[in-house]
Amino acid sequence: MGTRRKTGKKKQVRARTSYGLQNGTQMFITDNSGAKIAQIINVDHAKTRLRRLPQATVGSVCSVTIKKGRPDLRGTIMKAVIVRQKMVYRRLDGTRLCFEDNAGVLITKEGDPKGTEIRGPIAREAAELFPRLASISSLII
Repeated sequence: MGTRRKTGKKKQVRARTSYGLQNGTQMFITDNSGAKIAQIINVDHAKTRLRRLPQATVGSVCSVTIKKGRPDLRGTIMKAVIVRQKMVYRRLDGTRLCFEDNAGVLITKEGDPKGTEIRGPIAREAAELFPRLASISSLII
């Protein structure tokens, strides 16, 4: 008896970081897509216990609803990647890192950013998972 080989897309291994955001968290949108503030309504691929709120960290993809911004965007549901979080998280080399605010970048279904520039720094964890974000960002920490 042989084992079946797994086929399909290879998963990118990412280090486990402390969860800093959950459902209902409002965060700044740091790109120039026209949205200003978004609220997390779901975390994609979050495996959790019954009745526990799904949590997200830097590099997580979330479904968000736009709370403040251009009138045509307000109230729409979109995908966003978290690029900064206030809660301290630990990197594999032992350093601890936190930012001044919670921030995200709006993306399309394919993972490409909606805006053309990102204001402020983004975490290295998000830049490694999404290379297109790294190319348009001004500073990677």
